Amino acid sequence: MDYNTQREKLIIPEYGRHIHIMVNHCISIEDREERNRCAKAIIDVMGQLNPHLRDVADFTHKLWDHLFIISNFKLDVDSPYPKPNPDKIHEKPEPMSYPQKRIKFKHYGKTVEALIKKASDTEEGDERNAFVEAIANLMKKFYLTWNRDSVNDNVILEELKLLSENKLKTKETFQLDSTNEIIYRNNLNTPSHQNNKKKKNGQKKNKMRKKY
Repeated sequence: MDYNTQREKLIIPEYGRHIHIMVNHCISIEDREERNRCAKAIIDVMGQLNPHLRDVADFTHKLWDHLFIISNFKLDVDSPYPKPNPDKIHEKPEPMSYPQKRIKFKHYGKTVEALIKKASDTEEGDERNAFVEAIANLMKKFYLTWNRDSVNDNVILEELKLLSENKLKTKETFQLDSTNEIIYRNNLNTPSHQNNKKKKNGQKKNKMRKKY
C-alpha cells in the first residue's frame, strides 16, 4: 500500500496531488507550444478547484504564481504575468512592532486615555462638560468591570484629574451613575446572562406552541 507520508511532499497541498502530478508532466514536455497549452489547461483546472479565489483581486495572476511555485520554478512557459521571485516568496516577514506606551491605569486602557486627551484639547463649554461627564461614567464602568464590589466616586474623579494632568474636572453638582445600576448593566452583557435570556425565550416559545 502506498501511503501519503511515503510520497513526495506537496508544495501547495490545497490543490491536491493530481495537480502536482499534472505540473510535473507539464515540465517534462519538450515542445514549447504543447507545454504552453498544457500550462493553460492546468490553470483552468486550478481555477475550478478553488472557486473562492475568484473573489481575490488578480485571480488569474495568483493562479499563475501558484503554478510556478508548485513547479519549484522549473516550468518554462509563456506566462501573461511576470514570474514570481523565489527569494521574495521564502523571505521572512519583518517583525511587527508592538506599542510600548505605558498605561497608567490598566483597567481603563488606552481608549480612556485617548478620550481624555481629546477632551483636554476641546474648547471649554457645554459640549466639553458633557464629554468629561461621559468619560467619568465610562471610567466608573470600566473600574467596576474589574472590581465588581464597589468604588468610591471620589476615586474616579481624582484619577480623571490625574490622567488629564488637572486639565479636566466635573461640576460640583455632577453625580456619577449609580454603582448598582452600572453593575446591573455590566451583568446584562455577560455570556451567562445572554445564555439564560435565550433559554427563557426558548421556554416561552415552547409554552406558546403547546397552547396552540
